[in-house]
Amino acid sequence: MKTHHLTQTLITIIAFCTLSAFSLAEPLKPLVDDFGDAANNSLGIPRQFINDTVTGGGTNTQQQVAAGVLKVKGEIVPPRGQPGWASSVLLLDPQGLPQDASGFDGIKLLVKVNKGFISLSANSSEVKNFDYHAAPITTKADGKFHEVKIPFATMKRAWSEQTALNTKTIASLSIVAFSPQKASFEFEVDEISFYKAAAK
Repeated sequence: MKTHHLTQTLITIIAFCTLSAFSLAEPLKPLVDDFGDAANNSLGIPRQFINDTVTGGGTNTQQQVAAGVLKVKGEIVPPRGQPGWASSVLLLDPQGLPQDASGFDGIKLLVKVNKGFISLSANSSEVKNFDYHAAPITTKADGKFHEVKIPFATMKRAWSEQTALNTKTIASLSIVAFSPQKASFEFEVDEISFYKAAAK
């Protein structure tokens, strides 16, 4: 009887601690990066830069954060039979754990595209083959920054079977320069955040 009571007490304590940890978890903040820090995003997590050299490509990338702006440029040199790419990755959690972004409707950037093809992907932990939900970033090539809003609902996978993006499982955002053939690229980002559409 005493053992049963002790077991019940332990279960209650564990359940309470689990519930407390869950309820104390902070909601995801809308601002992901205003590039005010040279190394870390606005969530205090180091930015990551990776390109197709990890898969046999020859792409070169130069990136710099200065005066609150991320500047990325380089040349895409694709691996044989595949598109080339260069990705700037913004983690939402220091351990890369998925975060709940379901309280938002999409992602907003203040961006200037000077040259090349650029896309934005929301990287769900449910996607295992790196074919994340993405959308192209299109702006006027007028040398000015433009606000671009990308609703989650418009983000698609490129070559896999289409699945709905689970916005409760987003681990990171990636700004990706890409090309099927050798080409140069250059873009700047002033800010990136989640947004919530105004009520109609």
